[in-house]
Amino acid sequence: MNSRLDAALAFHQRALDVRAQRQQLIASNIANADTPNYKARDIDFQASLDAALKSGTPPGALARTAPGHLGASNAAAGRALLYRQTVQASVDGNSVDIDVERAQFADNALRYEANLMFISGQIRGLLSAIQGQ
Repeated sequence: MNSRLDAALAFHQRALDVRAQRQQLIASNIANADTPNYKARDIDFQASLDAALKSGTPPGALARTAPGHLGASNAAAGRALLYRQTVQASVDGNSVDIDVERAQFADNALRYEANLMFISGQIRGLLSAIQGQ
């Protein structure tokens, strides 16, 4: 029974994991907007989601070769980070465009909320099926 529930929610779980990873990267870009020579980073959402769905492991999960090993604390581990294209060059070498980052942050947050709503709807549907309503 648990495997069926896991399978029903797996896609949205992976999508939320990748969206959370992307949100952290965008927040890091915003935080480093004034850091000289900082290059804005991002991920290819679709490629990362496809990789997460194929591997069956959450983004950033590292292989544990011994029982005492700890899991990864860095969500970006195992994902190819890309550099964002520079819209306008800056004198200090920083490639962060704060307007682009804010727009990407808002877009990603909105899509994250949409995924949460889809999961909530699926859970409500499963509960009504279990309760026979």
